[in-house]
Amino acid sequence: MRRWWRWAACAGGWVALTYTFFLGFVTIVSLTDPALMRTYQPTPDNMAAAGGTWAWTSRRGGRGARLPWCQALRWRDPPGPATALVSFPGSGNTWIRYLLQQVTGYYSGSVYKDYALMKNGFPAESVSNGSVVVVKTHEWGPEIRKTFSRAVLVMRDPYLAIQAEFNRQSGGHIGHAQPDKYTRDGGHYWEKFVTNKALAWMNTTLDWLKFEGPLHLVFYEDLLDNLPEEMRRILEFLDLEVTENNFDCMIRHQDGIYKRRRRPLNFDPFTPKLRKLVDRCKRLVDQAVREVLAGGDVKLVLNNLNYLNDSNGNQKSVTR
Repeated sequence: MRRWWRWAACAGGWVALTYTFFLGFVTIVSLTDPALMRTYQPTPDNMAAAGGTWAWTSRRGGRGARLPWCQALRWRDPPGPATALVSFPGSGNTWIRYLLQQVTGYYSGSVYKDYALMKNGFPAESVSNGSVVVVKTHEWGPEIRKTFSRAVLVMRDPYLAIQAEFNRQSGGHIGHAQPDKYTRDGGHYWEKFVTNKALAWMNTTLDWLKFEGPLHLVFYEDLLDNLPEEMRRILEFLDLEVTENNFDCMIRHQDGIYKRRRRPLNFDPFTPKLRKLVDRCKRLVDQAVREVLAGGDVKLVLNNLNYLNDSNGNQKSVTR
């Protein structure tokens, strides 16, 4: 009986040893064979949609593979003008990209390379030329402005935009910040965040109002109130014709997977001190926007709004 157990143990040991050597051999081959080491590089051909989804995202299992796309997405050929879709973060930029992909069938690009977006519906991340319908950016300043031929500027109420960005940084694209995040470090973390972001919201908007090419203004709140009319205005500005079937399909599938659901807080995170700063930024932007809509000289207005004191009494440049 003991001999049988010894033979069984010996056989099991040889099997385990053989299996270990086999795994080692496969690993060495995979690390030295150039064909196996080559990383996957999506191209216009293998990024083409099949049956309303991208084949390559389907193989990788991203959520974009499960989106009900209205049509097969493709590159613009021939390319059109490089068009910025600019906004302060948290203002609906990704949502508008999704809507434009649905209704036009063209990829939308970005000056960033967000791997989460790349895997889940936006494979043209980091593409910033005329081969995509619009290019997402949150940057501002003359250097970024001069890289585009035209621009769509998306604006949202700063209170909601700042809170949306706080939610994104704390909980991801569709997540929310936990209530205790607002009281971190005795509330100093949130206060510093709002101070910096309120000034960034103002600077981004005021800077792009100086854009010298064709500029189209979009108000996020108007998109919520009347999506069909606002999307038709965007398409008219982009000089793109779409079929009514695709337009109706976009309306039916308007939410996508990156439109954050509202989750109201049971307290007001904005202290009177923060509200004073945000309201000041909001008034300055409102004055400049009204001047643009009235056809006035926005640069003259901006020259008169050149500095703003922050909550600590330091001067922050409004334009650059």
